[in-house]
Amino acid sequence: MTALDALAERVRRELELTAYPRPQWLTSRQHDGEPVVDVLIVGGGQAGLTVAFALKRRAITNTVILESAPAGAEGPWTTYAAMHTLRTPKGLTGPDQGLPALTPESWYRAAHGDDAWEAIQFIPKEHWQDYLVWFRAATEPRMRNDVAVTGIRDAGDGVLEVSHTGGRTFARRVVLATGMAGNGEWSVPPVIRAALPPQRYVHTGAPVDFRRFAGQRVGVLGGGASAFDYGASALEHGAASVDLFYRRAQVPRVNPFRWMEFYALGAHFPDLPDEDKWKFTVQFARTNQPPPQQTWYRCTRWDTFAWHTAADWSAVRMDGDEIVVRAGADEFRFDAVISGTGPNVDLAARPELRDLAGRVAVWADRFTAPAGWEDNSLLGYPYLGPGFEFTERDRGSAPWLSRVHDFTYGARLSMGLNGNMNSGLGAGGRRLADALSRALFLEDRHRLFASYQDYDVAELVDLGRPADRVGMS
Repeated sequence: MTALDALAERVRRELELTAYPRPQWLTSRQHDGEPVVDVLIVGGGQAGLTVAFALKRRAITNTVILESAPAGAEGPWTTYAAMHTLRTPKGLTGPDQGLPALTPESWYRAAHGDDAWEAIQFIPKEHWQDYLVWFRAATEPRMRNDVAVTGIRDAGDGVLEVSHTGGRTFARRVVLATGMAGNGEWSVPPVIRAALPPQRYVHTGAPVDFRRFAGQRVGVLGGGASAFDYGASALEHGAASVDLFYRRAQVPRVNPFRWMEFYALGAHFPDLPDEDKWKFTVQFARTNQPPPQQTWYRCTRWDTFAWHTAADWSAVRMDGDEIVVRAGADEFRFDAVISGTGPNVDLAARPELRDLAGRVAVWADRFTAPAGWEDNSLLGYPYLGPGFEFTERDRGSAPWLSRVHDFTYGARLSMGLNGNMNSGLGAGGRRLADALSRALFLEDRHRLFASYQDYDVAELVDLGRPADRVGMS
């Protein structure tokens, strides 16, 4: 038996040991002659797998995950992510939901050995993808790959109709686990998009063949880790030079995520007053996080790499075949551009959310920032309820929105790290699964009471005395 086989057996045993209570307490339903799943999860990456397992631990098993990517290619890790390792320290937990055999460390030691685990500081991204593939096999969610969700609408009677490329599915609750751009799209700023042909720029949220940059002068807008990763990858594939541009006056040195990675913050951030949530999020935006040290070295080991602070791009134009960028008081000339500007928040940009977009409350509808804490970039984030659920812009106009739960990066203002961040999968998965369990329980309370009234399984089956039993004294 291999170490991974032994670990899989440990998983099965730990699930048995912690399976109480076992009864399936939800009953199957139909709508329009078709079966209804209790929870449909959109997205089969780390967040979707975490939620499905957290629900399974609560005996909610009539679930399905719909994932647009092929099996094994879910998420960014082996598609468009250009980093070498995760940025979260290797001791992270979360998908395991407290089951020791399912932790990343247990898997890594079994797959690569104790010495390999002790030697690494961060988990290589390909190994993280391998872990997620194994996690799926170990937890056995019902999951359909190569299926893209195209719409979510109210079907009445407490049911949502989810349309997708495989047809339609009815569900009582829907969880969005669609990643960093799950509430919008990877956005290229207008200063680039309006000035350049599409073939002259790429975004860090899309797969790229970095060989395209061989021999080219490359300009990178953005100072986040992905901007550095893409710049480094361009250099490693033969780029003549890479210039990276910060809007900020200084390169960030302190990573506030490291301070934020304690359980109480993940568990209780959603319980904070709105003003506190706002200030935490604005403070993060003001400081941001630096690229990891090794990512910095990955770029700066090249003499052909340069970075520029206080150098936002004010203008971009074509001059013949050259791209001319105005940054600060200087002009730069490039052959290609990389936009490392992250995702935006625009529900209408997501096909599956277009029917919801105009109905969902955003922070601008519910909150006014105190003086000195204004940040217009946050006003369009969805204003979520305590269980990650969407709320109505106009109260009473679309109560079905509360059946859609937003477990994406777009939840960060309302829910903190709990959305789609590695650091938030543990507390976030628990909170979301508890919220779904509570909602389903309360909706079924009359049926459950009727079942309770009808319960007639005798536990005391013999009213005789012990001495009357054969063989007893």
